Amino acid sequence: MAKNKRDGIIRRILKDKMVRTFLARMSFKMFFSIYYYDYIKYETARFQEEIMEIIQNQKNGFVVISAFRGSAKSTIITNASVLWSVLGKPQKKHILILSQTEQKARQHLQNIKRELENNELMRMDLGPFEEERSQWGATAIIIKKFNAKIVIGSVDQSPRGMLFGSKRPDLIIIDDIEDLDSVKTQQGRDKTFNWLTGEVIPAGDKHTRIIVVGNMLHDDSVMSRLKKKILAKEVDGVYREYPIIDSNGKPLWIGKFPTQKDIDDERKKVMNAQAWAREYMLQIVTNEDAVIHKEWIQYYDVLPPRMDSYAIGIDLAIAQNETSNFTAIVSGGVIGHGQEQYIYILPNPVNEKMSHLNNVNRAEMLSRTIWNGSLADIFVEDVGYQKSVIQELCSRSLPAKGVLTHGQDKRARIMSISHLIQSGKILFPRKGAEALIAQLIGFGSEKDDDLADALTTLIRGLLERRYARSGFLDIAEEDLRRMNEDPDYFKKPHGLGDWVTMARNQGGL
Repeated sequence: MAKNKRDGIIRRILKDKMVRTFLARMSFKMFFSIYYYDYIKYETARFQEEIMEIIQNQKNGFVVISAFRGSAKSTIITNASVLWSVLGKPQKKHILILSQTEQKARQHLQNIKRELENNELMRMDLGPFEEERSQWGATAIIIKKFNAKIVIGSVDQSPRGMLFGSKRPDLIIIDDIEDLDSVKTQQGRDKTFNWLTGEVIPAGDKHTRIIVVGNMLHDDSVMSRLKKKILAKEVDGVYREYPIIDSNGKPLWIGKFPTQKDIDDERKKVMNAQAWAREYMLQIVTNEDAVIHKEWIQYYDVLPPRMDSYAIGIDLAIAQNETSNFTAIVSGGVIGHGQEQYIYILPNPVNEKMSHLNNVNRAEMLSRTIWNGSLADIFVEDVGYQKSVIQELCSRSLPAKGVLTHGQDKRARIMSISHLIQSGKILFPRKGAEALIAQLIGFGSEKDDDLADALTTLIRGLLERRYARSGFLDIAEEDLRRMNEDPDYFKKPHGLGDWVTMARNQGGL
């Protein structure tokens, strides 16, 4: 609609309270145009209208929205839609707004309160209202005219059991519950996701509507998980994402950024390429210090019907207190010879706290079962306590072998197999290895790395087995020692490169 024509219609509506309130109740878009008219500095973009349409459609019970910084998503969703849900057709009575911190949540509530105090039309049509303190410390607003309550909370609070009279929350707005620190580790991501699924969602009832707003900060963040579940139809919901530039390279908000120069000027203001990619282009930015990059990971959907061999790699831990590491066991099947040899990582690796006896029993069970009656090789780091596990497994007539670390730290050991991942010689299951892949991609920032250790033990064990069969193990030991001193050693046209080529030519790799 042309701005002049729209302005004329709005002026006529503003003069008639009955018409104004009727239209506002029925249409969120009209509500925003009437009560938030002062916010409209630029022509409304199509994506903003789509967000309003999604919100207006009450059949959309679970909505996840990701949009670029400055897109007005919080103004539309966490401010205007909250008040429309009280005044308008939804007639919500108990609204909960959640952010990562209480300070952020308070700011959202202050913005709503400011509208009720300073917006003359809003105050006349919605008021009166009053503040109160809820029993769990968050600030709340009660709009008496509609017997409605708006209350806030944060990630470190549990809203389960919240009531306003007899009513549970019937609308939950979740706005930016993650930041770069909270998504840095698997533990942090799991904590936020478990809070959402275990505390927030159960706080509502059968017809509670949930709207989540945020950006993609990590491939395994809450937003990413929700996106994947909705797109895979594991969860009924609506997912939309709106980067500042569309797939054709055109500005998404023409009214605010009409030309490429406007986009370029905005990018220059940000002064940070990673922040631009993450906050404006909605791209998941890979850690520059990563050993394994996300784009290197290659997948398989179905295992080949017959493997040439199977093996398991184990990273052992025996302490079972809260801060101890987990025993990790990664299994894989090997197929092919020479340059056409591939390792298929099996889904659902073990990652648990176990006693010494359980470590041994689990390793034996896997060795005896994953290869249709044949025994799978068991590779264990040949250091410390783990030597006793190797001995125990061998005493049970299992093919257990120690894998030497050659003095390398964890990072160097992962680097030593990185070329096999990048080249697609190591393939991962489409589903069932998410935690392992997250540890590989996030190595150095992830708190846990047990599965990554188990994978390197598996691959290095397989490599040593092949080298031994090819008669080059002694040379391999020397080259691995040199590689510890120079991580790029294997890339050079001597030493390891020579004997690997020889081994491949003899079918040993």
